Amino acid sequence: MFKKIIQLNSCILLFCCCVSCNNNSAKIETPNIIFIYADNLGYGDIGCFGSQIHKTPHIDKMAKEGMRLTSLYSSSPVCTPSRASLMTGCYAQRVDMHWDDRNGAVLRPVSPKGMNPEEITIAEILRDRGYATACIGKWHLGDQPQFLPVNQGFDYFFGIPYSEDMIPSISSEWPELPLLKNDKVIEAPADLTTTTSRYVREAIRFISENKNKPFFLYFPENLPGSRMVPVVDERFRGKSVNGAWGDAVEEIDWSVGEIMKTLEEYGLEEKTIIVFTSDNGAPQGGRETRSGMGSNEPFSGPGYTTTEGGMRVPCIVKWKGKIPAGQSNNEWCTMMDWFPTFAEVSGAKIPEDRIIDGKNIWPLLLGNKEAKTPHKIFYYYYTGDLQAVREGKWKLYLSDGKERDEPDANSKLKLIDLSRDIKELNNVSEQFPEVVKRLELHANQISGELGNGTKKGEKIRPAGYVENPKGLIMK
Repeated sequence: MFKKIIQLNSCILLFCCCVSCNNNSAKIETPNIIFIYADNLGYGDIGCFGSQIHKTPHIDKMAKEGMRLTSLYSSSPVCTPSRASLMTGCYAQRVDMHWDDRNGAVLRPVSPKGMNPEEITIAEILRDRGYATACIGKWHLGDQPQFLPVNQGFDYFFGIPYSEDMIPSISSEWPELPLLKNDKVIEAPADLTTTTSRYVREAIRFISENKNKPFFLYFPENLPGSRMVPVVDERFRGKSVNGAWGDAVEEIDWSVGEIMKTLEEYGLEEKTIIVFTSDNGAPQGGRETRSGMGSNEPFSGPGYTTTEGGMRVPCIVKWKGKIPAGQSNNEWCTMMDWFPTFAEVSGAKIPEDRIIDGKNIWPLLLGNKEAKTPHKIFYYYYTGDLQAVREGKWKLYLSDGKERDEPDANSKLKLIDLSRDIKELNNVSEQFPEVVKRLELHANQISGELGNGTKKGEKIRPAGYVENPKGLIMK
């Protein structure tokens, strides 16, 4: 009898060991995360999203090996708010980063305002999980020391603190465009012809140094950027049929290729999620002839507006062996969703002491055919102005989408059926008054929560402010 008990206990122990081994083998390894963020790149600017004039073989290869998200919305049509949403998982209005201290659309140099260090960023939740973190590229969430990446969860920063067009010739109050390493200016003015290649070199070094531990590389490109004529490396100048804009797109593609090649060399493809997207749509019109022009096709409208062309951005996600290759997903999602999604795949904790607007889209990325958008409503804000609301296929314009400081009370409501009219040409508000009424109720509700025009929201958190801000200069 005693022998049988021993044999039984041995069998139980063996069974437990087998279960434990099986569980361990099924567990997803904590992935590295690389987030490549182009500046003002249009939806139709890359080959795998329809461009016939730009050569983007590396980005197109990434799409073949990963998944295209064809309905990803930036949370804003301009860059500071969209970047704040990415970092915090919130509408920019929630964290008071939807305009600068002078009510402009984006932060300017030597501003007393920046993203509050009390906000919890993607970098911080990942660093708490043991990730090495780096921001290499354009920051644009505050240029005072308290607001720089090294005080927002990043171990390392190499890049420019704001847009590449913010230079003394535009405002005498601004210093020469600085290039920073951590919180020190190492070059001014920054040589924009070489920044992309230097960013790539820094990214490769960071990957190499952290190849044996989890890392988060945030790689916000300067390009195509905000200048009338994009500034590119000599190797790419004049190579595109679409002027300097096309040159910039093709330099971006080169940078993506170099990062992907590095992952291959170190055998990290199956251990790394890599995302490629843009902060908002491409601005259009009024540029010099040799600059070329960005494309937001098949949508209408330029960047800096709440049209679909201004807010829908190209997106590709790759994780070899985990995310199905060569697929597209048209369920709509937002820039805010990366915060909870990266938390999900890394095992990081989402803060419970504050509202997070983003949703976990990991089921969509797995290619689950039953997975649907986690969003019921999406709000299109320009600075403090709530301009449109989306529910399902319906988009209701509350104003005409033009830049303005205050909402236009006399602007006619415009209802769009996005399932039939992606260029937003036909107003069907008179045919569907019940839909208009329902979306107006949603607009009223969020206006109370996040604000609208001069009305302040009831559920917002303050940005950070400093006294006597100083320009970043060489010392």
